[in-house]
Amino acid sequence: MIDFLLERFATHGQQPAFIWEDQEYSYDWLVDQIFLMEEWIAREGISRQVVTLEEDYSPYAAAALLALLKESCIVLPMDRNLVEAKRNEYVKLAHVAVRLERNADRLVVKQMYEPHSEGVTPPILTELGKEQLGGLVLFSSGSTGVSKATVHRADLLLHSFRRQVRSLRTIPFMMFDHIGGVNTMLQSLSSGGCLCILANRTPDEVCRTIQKHRVQALPVSPTFMNLLLLGKQDETYDLSSLEVVSYGSEVMPESVLAAWTRRFPRIRTIQAYGMSEVGILPTRSKEPGSLLFSIQDEEVKYRVVDGELQIHTATAMIGYLNAPSPFTEDGWLRTGDEAVIEQGYIRILGRRSEIINVGGWKVYPAEVENVLEMMDCIEAAVVTGEVSGITGQQVKAIVRISSPCSLTELRRAIWVYCQDKLPPYKIPQKIVITEETLINSRMKKVRKPVSSPD
Repeated sequence: MIDFLLERFATHGQQPAFIWEDQEYSYDWLVDQIFLMEEWIAREGISRQVVTLEEDYSPYAAAALLALLKESCIVLPMDRNLVEAKRNEYVKLAHVAVRLERNADRLVVKQMYEPHSEGVTPPILTELGKEQLGGLVLFSSGSTGVSKATVHRADLLLHSFRRQVRSLRTIPFMMFDHIGGVNTMLQSLSSGGCLCILANRTPDEVCRTIQKHRVQALPVSPTFMNLLLLGKQDETYDLSSLEVVSYGSEVMPESVLAAWTRRFPRIRTIQAYGMSEVGILPTRSKEPGSLLFSIQDEEVKYRVVDGELQIHTATAMIGYLNAPSPFTEDGWLRTGDEAVIEQGYIRILGRRSEIINVGGWKVYPAEVENVLEMMDCIEAAVVTGEVSGITGQQVKAIVRISSPCSLTELRRAIWVYCQDKLPPYKIPQKIVITEETLINSRMKKVRKPVSSPD
């Protein structure tokens, strides 16, 4: 399955595939490392097993993932810092046989399980194992509190990377166990690019890395872009090498995109679209600063049915481990994204699971957050729904403030500011001031699912 990648790697020879801890690792090194790890996997009897790969981004993690897929393993990439309870939940759900991690420059077995010691292997994994095609199990980020386990066939997932793009120096910002992180890695390596791996994901570290290694491409979340705007790190570091920024994984507030476009008019800013279930699809924004985009892949079809975006692609996942199938009878994936088609382009309104229902009226959290975050006194806002005995749900805003004020003063300021920008039912009825962070380790806003009263 990865032979086409190995052939491409061989043509790049001593060109850098990675810069990690300020050291370069060439494509020749990557090929050698894949074969060494492949031999170890076969020798340890791990081939065709369900395994975890508990690692953050590194050249060794990338080589290990490719070697495991070459040996037809079903791989669950896992964050090293994942809490143990969640790790155990994932291991049990996927009926993992072997837990793997990196020790210096080697793969090592962290734990092995007796066959079928945790119940019956899920049928979807059994069938994948019989075909000896290898696979990837990715858990959604769970920003609403629920993580779904998506299962991909490795051959279908890798197929989309046969299409090469311009080789660039790229920061793999999304984490190693995230579809965006996997996509960035495979897209860069398949095109002969160089991955400049971060020590951490703070704006300072990202900007330092861009300056030092002349990074050209940066895929990030809207939340991170807003943090960089607020912190003004671009005034301290030289970001002149940066050519393209792609954003995704959550709805982009119009105010953030407008501010970003004003601050960085030279950088091409693109709205990406992707999810664990379909991977990251090639897109094109209608114009700079626009939230409208089109999908640039003839093999991918889309439609909007009853307000929901649906995708049809041969490279979609084969199913979930822990949720009902999201596919329609005719094979279209129900994405769960509310969307509209405007001028032939797609506009994402928000996740259906996050929509707040106020007396029958839909409220999209991102729309309200966009307005609140334009206020000088509000640094960040997360909007969710809260049960109401009168309207079913009411709008609740948790905010971090940029200057001291009382809750009473803030409520009055929000009401006055929002009156000509939002209809009354969208104006937050409950305000909570917090000093805690409103984002998770993946630089996404954290929301809890909302529900109507019984």
